[in-house]
Amino acid sequence: MESTEKLIPGYANARATRAYAEEHVAAGRAAEGHYSEFTRAKMRLSSLGIGTFGGAATPEIDARISAVVARALGAGINVIDTGAHYRYGRSLAAVGAGVRTALAGGVPREAMFLIGKGGFLTLRGGPPVDMAAWFEREIVAQGLGAKADLAKGAHLLTPEYISHQIELSRSLIGVETLDAFLIDQPEVHIPEIGKEATNRKLEPVFEMLERAVRDKRIRAYGISTFEGFRVETDAKMFQSLTSMQGLAERAAQAATGDDMARHHFKLAMLPFNQVMLEGFTRFNTATGKGNVASALQAAHQLEVFMMASHTLLKGHLATQSVDVVAERLADYPNAAQRALQFNRSTPGLGTALVGISTPEHLDDLLAVAARPPLERKEYLGMYQKAE
Repeated sequence: MESTEKLIPGYANARATRAYAEEHVAAGRAAEGHYSEFTRAKMRLSSLGIGTFGGAATPEIDARISAVVARALGAGINVIDTGAHYRYGRSLAAVGAGVRTALAGGVPREAMFLIGKGGFLTLRGGPPVDMAAWFEREIVAQGLGAKADLAKGAHLLTPEYISHQIELSRSLIGVETLDAFLIDQPEVHIPEIGKEATNRKLEPVFEMLERAVRDKRIRAYGISTFEGFRVETDAKMFQSLTSMQGLAERAAQAATGDDMARHHFKLAMLPFNQVMLEGFTRFNTATGKGNVASALQAAHQLEVFMMASHTLLKGHLATQSVDVVAERLADYPNAAQRALQFNRSTPGLGTALVGISTPEHLDDLLAVAARPPLERKEYLGMYQKAE
């Protein structure tokens, strides 16, 4: 059920996030360098953030996620990521409960950066027995999309459905405004309809997102990819940050009727870790500024805040490290902390997200937050050794 509580007003701003960062650094909970600058907005966002994808769709996991979110927000981690389809929509409400606990504990809403995602079908209550009937009743009959808009039978790319997921997210988290909303893996449509047609579907979605910014339902938007930013330029699944911003520019102009309107495509996400290094090492993006750059470099040049998913590679990097990382970060007590420090120290990466549904696992994240990121030379030295 949707929350009947009054939606919490406000959204992250420069003054509150900077005060939050200063408070936690002064208290020793966060080290100097733990907070990243969010583009021109001058906000300070934690270099490690909480993801809420994993865990069974049970009340017990709901309570654990809520506890993790509340404790993290009170301990120097102000980036929380969730998705409309995570745990069949249950993660939204779990995040909301954690946010309200943190608010009651004195953390201002304006110091929190809350991210939602949409695109994959939410399937409230779990997978339906008759998926076709469910889709006809819940999607087609509601004017949210058609079967032709589906990819992999699970991803719906229409302005109406994404708008619906924004509303679901706002309602269940319990906030008037999401700080950001990402289209989750739009590239899944490319194998079925091609890149050009996928981008044609994205543009009206971006127009809706621009209107959502104007209406203060969200503050910024972007895309979260799995393959899109990591593959070679000529790969079928490649998505260029530069072309995404081009779509966003046209969308902003269409949404406002102003040829000089500025777009709000301000964030992007890709998998990044010791094994999946392409975002840093593969130069695949023509920036439009006279150079070809890696996704992370391009994001910096284009003023897009880049975030990492899969920091622990679905848990594998919580128990083992690549040899050079194990050697260079030997003073860290376990592989999980080494993985977190490796990611958050990567030049150009704003926040590394970690999916946590067990409160004890938050201890590793907070321990790393209290240590400074690696110096650039020290970090780059791990790549030279690997070669």
